[in-house]
Amino acid sequence: MELNPSVYNLSTRTNLRALGDNHIAIVKLIKSRIIQKDAFKIVEMVRQIQAVKPEMKVSLVCTSAICSKSLALLKREGIPVLIEEL
Repeated sequence: MELNPSVYNLSTRTNLRALGDNHIAIVKLIKSRIIQKDAFKIVEMVRQIQAVKPEMKVSLVCTSAICSKSLALLKREGIPVLIEEL
């Protein structure tokens, strides 16, 4: 189920998906590779979501095109990564 990102003070271009009770995902299904700069932006989005709802668990849904530094950063921040194909 698609969610309204403006509820969490995010850009309306951000794709959010409900995964369960108190669990949502930021969806980044793009053809280009997710680099570390993108991962920093994702971490900021997660912090913004948790500022509105601290109990909310947030994951990242993306393609397998993600660099190892980005994966390491997201793991350090406690953000699970779910791989989904286009």
